[in-house]
Amino acid sequence: MGAAELAAGALGRPGSAPVLAVGAGFVDLTPVWLKDVAIRRFGSDDKTVLLLGLAAGIAVIAAAIGSLSRFRARRGLAGLAVLGAVGVLAALTRPTAEPWDALPSVVGTAAGMAALVLLTRTANPATGPDAAARRRVLLTGAGLTVAAVAAGAAGRLLARRGDVAGVRAGLRLPPPRGSARPVPDGAQVRAPGMPSFTTSNADFYRVDTALTLPQVDPRDWTLRIHGLVARPVELSFADLLGLPLVERDITLACVSNQVGGDLAGNARWLGAPLAGLLRRAGVRAGADQILSRGADGMTLSTPLAAVLDGRDALVAVGMNGEPLPVAHGFPARLVVPGLYGYVSATKWVVDLKVTRFATDRAYWTRRGYAERAPVKTFSRIDVPRPFARVRAGRVVVAGTAWAQHRGVVAVEWQVDDGPWRAAQLAPVPGPDTWRQWAAEWDAAPGSHTLRVRAADGTGRTQPAHRAPPFPDGATGRHSVVVTVV
Repeated sequence: MGAAELAAGALGRPGSAPVLAVGAGFVDLTPVWLKDVAIRRFGSDDKTVLLLGLAAGIAVIAAAIGSLSRFRARRGLAGLAVLGAVGVLAALTRPTAEPWDALPSVVGTAAGMAALVLLTRTANPATGPDAAARRRVLLTGAGLTVAAVAAGAAGRLLARRGDVAGVRAGLRLPPPRGSARPVPDGAQVRAPGMPSFTTSNADFYRVDTALTLPQVDPRDWTLRIHGLVARPVELSFADLLGLPLVERDITLACVSNQVGGDLAGNARWLGAPLAGLLRRAGVRAGADQILSRGADGMTLSTPLAAVLDGRDALVAVGMNGEPLPVAHGFPARLVVPGLYGYVSATKWVVDLKVTRFATDRAYWTRRGYAERAPVKTFSRIDVPRPFARVRAGRVVVAGTAWAQHRGVVAVEWQVDDGPWRAAQLAPVPGPDTWRQWAAEWDAAPGSHTLRVRAADGTGRTQPAHRAPPFPDGATGRHSVVVTVV
């Protein structure tokens, strides 16, 4: 593994290291229900858990190979060859694979075989086992461990040659020609435990399949718009920054968000209107989809009508007053209000193909998710927290609701099975952001269940029936149980 990391770093292709390549392949093959479980249980730490699990699995396999080799070295070598073949296959089947991506697995396999032969011969000297032989085994093992760690560390250092953090830090974005509306006074409900109306970049949720963050240098970045268009367009990053950029407050939500979940965030985005770029290319009749691709090879499909209906769909370059964080798509990503992220929020975007749903299918739609996925009207109780203990008397009940592009026009809350009561809505800059709400409750001692529901700008009320996120977003009303003392 250390030698493979070194080879991957030397190639400048860290994602071709066997552990990462196999991990990415595992993500692609994971059934939808298991992905939802991982996201629900581990959130943004799901990738770390996956890599730790792979490392543990490799350690167990390595121990088994070592045990086999004590009696017949060829079995151990064959086991290493199988592991190497798995790494090669995983690396070459990635969407952005090149032939040389197989090299780290080949180098790692060769190094593993050499180490195994050396250890086997050291452990079985011709003179038979004795104290000196044991010392040789320990010293050889220690030497190989140091070499492996050094190779792995060197590989990581080499991989950092392509790190774009310095480039991002030195980037200055132009001011918007169309500023966002001011966030109204009172948009933030002042109650302990309430989330910020504007989510910080550090706290903004992240759900994607990238085990290593793509390092895309804006000096080399281009965006290609092609397919069913009259005039294909290709833009450099300088071209993009030279367009009339606008600033908008938009809430994004993940389709994997469970009822009451926190896979949503609100930010101020800076970007070029996507509709203008499509009109510049000249969309041909019959097109109904934008198939976008990121630098990591991920493909997402966006309904064309949702981009051209007047909403603030952007090719975004900024987030909360600074260049996009690398984890959120630097140097450019898509942001389309009113749609779940898996059909609207392509990170590290480099390619837009205007096409038809009947012709091209994206990563998630090939896995059974819906082609068109408008965000469903959602509300949650943020305070008090589930299973909280609160004092009897006046208690603040507050939370967040969203129905991007339709807007939240009403929120009601309920205690146990009592009547629904209207909550006070905080003001918002527009229908594309979430909306906070609050109410006061004269709480009596005992155990109580609090529920919430929201209504959107079309007059529809959030349904009571609970449905899982697959295939087009969860439904249901959030509830929390609290104890009043």
